[in-house]
Order: sequence, then structure tokens, then C-alpha cells
Amino acid sequence: MVQTPIKLEHQYPDSDGKPMADNTEQFDWITLIVGNLKHLLKNQEAFVAGDLLWYPMQVGEDEKAPSQAPDAMVVFGRPKGRRGSYRQWEEKDTAPQVVFEILSPSNTRREMSEKQRFYENHGVLEMYYYDPQRKDFWGFVRDTPDEFCTLITALYLPWVSPLLNIRFELPNELEIFHPNGEMFAELEEVAEERDRLKSKLTQTEAKLTQTTTERDRAFAKLRELGIDPSEIL
Repeated sequence: MVQTPIKLEHQYPDSDGKPMADNTEQFDWITLIVGNLKHLLKNQEAFVAGDLLWYPMQVGEDEKAPSQAPDAMVVFGRPKGRRGSYRQWEEKDTAPQVVFEILSPSNTRREMSEKQRFYENHGVLEMYYYDPQRKDFWGFVRDTPDEFCTLITALYLPWVSPLLNIRFELPNELEIFHPNGEMFAELEEVAEERDRLKSKLTQTEAKLTQTTTERDRAFAKLRELGIDPSEIL
């Protein structure tokens, strides 16, 4: 099916008119997950996006294109880069393998069930859901798109994602860990740590400069006394 750009924009818009998040907590969770996944997969061929419309298939001109906008999604085997939406037929028909959903108070279990069916029907292998209000976590995993999904609940935690190798724990609220054991960090925490290290480096450089200056002065004093500094070192 060949379609002009105008028809594509009409049938497969880049926005569904819905906000990325309903509140600051949901937004913080989305940015935490997306930012850390991008860092985790920066050296791999993998596309990571947050709240991006995914169209799994093309439809007729008078049909409504099915779509979902996962709060976070990972597509292995597709290059990084900017996209207005993820149109699967333009991506070598590669479906996202991992998706995340962060619930807001307005979300319902029925809505999440519909999302789950959509993801199952269109090839997602790992689906993770977290409700920050209820501190509730669950997921569905499978090895291939043809298999039935296995339900993962808080009883399974700690749980390690088969594809991402990240670990989920729920001591009080959800905690996610990189494969090296480091907890997912907020962008502000990363920036603060960078500034701390930068400040420490500046202090170290200043001390080194001061030490070098004092050494040069001492050597100059020894030479005034007719002593060669190299003979006493």
C-alpha cells in the first residue's frame, strides 16, 4: 500500500492529543525509566522512546489505525534517532520488544487490560506496569510472540528482565537496577554527581598547581644558596 505523506499524517498522526503524564510523579517515573534505558543501551543498536505513538500496521484509507503510546518502549535492532511516531512497516516490521506503563489515578484496570491485549497481539515480549499510588507492580513476559504470557507479580520480585537484564525490587516503592547493580538514577542526581566530581577535580588541580608553585620556589631558593636541587633528590 503506497500512501502520500498527507494521507499518512491524517491516518497516522504523530500526536493523539493526550498529555504525556497526568501528574508530576508519573512524569518523573517516565523520565527516570526512559533516561536510564537510553544510557543502558547507548552502545547497542536499540531505539528507546517515551510516550511515542506506535502504529503496528497499515490500514485502509477509511479504517482507524490501531495504536498505543507506551510510557516507555525498547526496540532492539532499530537505529537510534528522532521519530514523530513509530510506524512499524517503516522499521523492517520490528515491533517493540519491551514496554513500560506507569499508571496515573485516572487509569483503570480495564484500560491496562486493553493495553496488554494490544501488546500481546502485536508482538511485545515483556510488559511492565507500575502503579505509584498503590505501590503495585506486575508484568507479562514470554520468549516469542507466539507463546502465552506469564504473569509476573510482586511475589516474583526481585525479578530480572530477560531482555534488558535490569532488576526490579519493591521494598516500599519500585526500585530498578542496572545490570551492574547501580540503581536507576534521576537526571538531577546524575547532574549533581557530575557537578560534584567536576568540583573535586577543580580542587585537585588547584592543589596540584599550588604544590608545583611551592616546589619551584623551594628549588629557586636552593639555587640561590648554591645547591643543585637534582643532587638532593
